Amino acid sequence: MPPASSSKSAGAGSTSTLVADKATGWHVLRVKDYSATKAHGVGNYIKSSPFTVGGHSWSIAYFPDGHDEKTADYIRFSLFLEPPFPNNGVKAQFKLSLLDQAGKPVPQYTMNFEMHRYTSNGPDWGCSCFIQRIDLELMYVKDDSFRIRCDLTVVMDIRPVVTTSAESPRVPPSNLHQHLGGLLTSKVGGDVTFYVGEEQYTAHKVVLAMRSTVFMAELFGPMKENTETGVRIDDMESRVFEAMLHFIYTDMLPPMDECDKMWMAQHLLVAADRYNLQRLKLICEDMLGGYINLEIVATTLVLAEQLSCQGLKEACFKFLKAPGNLNAVMESDGYQHLKASCPSLVEDLLAMVAPFVCSRPTPKKPRLK
Repeated sequence: MPPASSSKSAGAGSTSTLVADKATGWHVLRVKDYSATKAHGVGNYIKSSPFTVGGHSWSIAYFPDGHDEKTADYIRFSLFLEPPFPNNGVKAQFKLSLLDQAGKPVPQYTMNFEMHRYTSNGPDWGCSCFIQRIDLELMYVKDDSFRIRCDLTVVMDIRPVVTTSAESPRVPPSNLHQHLGGLLTSKVGGDVTFYVGEEQYTAHKVVLAMRSTVFMAELFGPMKENTETGVRIDDMESRVFEAMLHFIYTDMLPPMDECDKMWMAQHLLVAADRYNLQRLKLICEDMLGGYINLEIVATTLVLAEQLSCQGLKEACFKFLKAPGNLNAVMESDGYQHLKASCPSLVEDLLAMVAPFVCSRPTPKKPRLK
């Protein structure tokens, strides 16, 4: 009798896929008399006409004076679910886009919002810092008017569907940053040259303008510079400008030596503020927060105050609340620089930190017998 086969036959199997039934739609809100909407009050909003997507009524809320005191310099937009509210709420995601004069979305001011469940307890979702008021007025308000578009997707139902067991081909991650970085390196199609110190850099106006409202104004605005002979950049070291260009094209910082990171973060923070690169500014704030110590906390506070870096400022305050840190810093030269540069900040510092430090019990000295 022949030996039994050791192989086993594969068992029967199947796969299924969860499919979401969705409804999509869009609405454009035109703010016709923009100047008349100003001074509406912080936290107050004006709603668009209601529109229907997925069987539910929605509206766009426009906060001309910001959501709260911290964001009073920004324009906020929110998406509201109008009543009646279903018992289980409504799941939806949306995209807000500021439209240019041709009716096209402005990439820098196009925001995608993740899936959110709207209920009677939380009927709105939006962005408190959609665009700074000054940027909106300088670049996008035309004839006292501007437009914003909302693209909305509403999830109606999620159901299982039987599928074949064949795997879908893997989609590689985006490598757009590599292509743009290669464009910067190759200089192909470059149409503007910057002179920084002894170095020169070739770049592409449209890429710079897409990423920075300051470059947009300088290169394409009414007061644009004459770039035929190049643009001279003063008050910035060439390697800082080069690192900033790398970020503009790739959305990432270039590789750095560990010993240079703090210095580069300080100078890139200034550059990011100068060219309104908010993501780069936040990255540098986060980096500098990890380097705070007794030697640099005072000068870091000055920098944070001058550039309106609230997160970095709070990190410095937190460091100074630690036992002994405030007294040690007050005896340093950096603290004298802080008092001379930002006297009001010193008042805030003492009001916030000193009570916390002074509230700690002082150890009792042993009594001599």
